[in-house]
Amino acid sequence: MTLPEEIKSALNTADEKLSAAKVLLKAEHFSDAASRACYCAFHCISAVLLSKHLTFSSHGQAIVAFNREFVKTGVFPKHFSRWLIKMQSDREAGDYRARSPIGEQIAIDDTKMAAEILSVCRQYLESQFPV
Repeated sequence: MTLPEEIKSALNTADEKLSAAKVLLKAEHFSDAASRACYCAFHCISAVLLSKHLTFSSHGQAIVAFNREFVKTGVFPKHFSRWLIKMQSDREAGDYRARSPIGEQIAIDDTKMAAEILSVCRQYLESQFPV
């Protein structure tokens, strides 16, 4: 069995968001890089939630469900919960505050966290839907 199309699509979107975050980071658009990293993570956990036929339109709802279904049960590491909340907070600060507090190091950290979340989520999903 291969990954269902909907899950594959969510992972492809996560890949695109991570790629955009890296480009924006190099261009020194730190708030936007952090925002794209957050969306990468959102699409990753959305893909994982889809494996249980769960869908959510908001980041907050998806994070709560991901924590309940996958972090508290030990499937994913506990620090993912902290990372997801941090990235969401950074995205909101960068997107909605007139003077963004998102500097280079925050954008770098968020991009690294998103890359790790993508890697671990992809490995998990591929183990659930082996070829």
